[in-house]
Amino acid sequence: MRELGFLSFVPNHGGAPGAASALEDGLRLFETAESLGYGTGWVRGRHFEPFLTSPMTFFAAAAQRTSTIGFGTAVLGMRYEDPVRLAEDASTVDLLSGGRVQLGISTGIAGYGPILDPVFGGSERSFRDEAEARAARLLEVLHGDALGSAGKGYESIPAGAELTLQPQSPGLLDRVWWGGGSMGTAVRTAEKGLLLHCSTLNTEDTGAPFAEAQADQIEAYRTRFAELHPDRQPKVAVGRIIVPLLDDHDRAVHQEFLTGYASGMDDEGRPLSGPPFRFSTVLSGEPAAIVDALRADPAVTATDELVVTLPANGDSASHERILRIIAEEIAPAVRTA
Repeated sequence: MRELGFLSFVPNHGGAPGAASALEDGLRLFETAESLGYGTGWVRGRHFEPFLTSPMTFFAAAAQRTSTIGFGTAVLGMRYEDPVRLAEDASTVDLLSGGRVQLGISTGIAGYGPILDPVFGGSERSFRDEAEARAARLLEVLHGDALGSAGKGYESIPAGAELTLQPQSPGLLDRVWWGGGSMGTAVRTAEKGLLLHCSTLNTEDTGAPFAEAQADQIEAYRTRFAELHPDRQPKVAVGRIIVPLLDDHDRAVHQEFLTGYASGMDDEGRPLSGPPFRFSTVLSGEPAAIVDALRADPAVTATDELVVTLPANGDSASHERILRIIAEEIAPAVRTA
């Protein structure tokens, strides 16, 4: 692990009246993280939930209040994204921020289809096929491929001119990540020439412990990437939920989350109900114990960036405290040259 990042849901615990202050808390968290040396702040894109729903708009504001920290999406489900509009927004923010966007995408979760398809519009293709088609289109747009013709002329565009992405941000295409969760996805990510973002979820259960299965995915990704793209460097980010507990106050603040998270799965991270997924356990306790656990985690030792996934139900003060303790007392003992 050479780089340190964090992931925030940018939660709004105050309902409609608290939405503005929740976004402000999120912006301050990015400022704090930058001052602590975090390289990238990642966010989810969650529709209709009390979390951040418009990452690029948020990043545009964060870009004006920070100078070095990167802005990552982990990850946007492409089934419900318009690839041209997403490319326009991401390129605009990338230019505003001086090239700091890390654009993480995936297919999304097919199980949400019956709920979200009526809202966003159905498709004759399957959920995965539609998402993959939109992801492929996004890469074409970012590459600068012609998307159509101006015909007899279109506004300021002369007749016969090709329609291409405006504005186009150099280098953004090389900072597109795919959210992995299985061996097949890891290999396909390498074949697409994309960066690999591994979260706290594996979408398959191979029988191996969570971290070992994830480490196998990373190895397969790096091997396939090297075969197909020998002139480029692959890159991997791995997420872990880390909750340092230094005193009784920390334990009281995080007890509900820790108990609730553990109660939904067995000791191996298998949900007690639902699909055959595997989840990583929460690393909590004294910093020294967390350091030992991270050093023993084969996926963490194989990654380029460790992403600290913050509890979704925490407040801004507890999130800032987690980031500070990890930056000051944990990351130095885990970071490699």
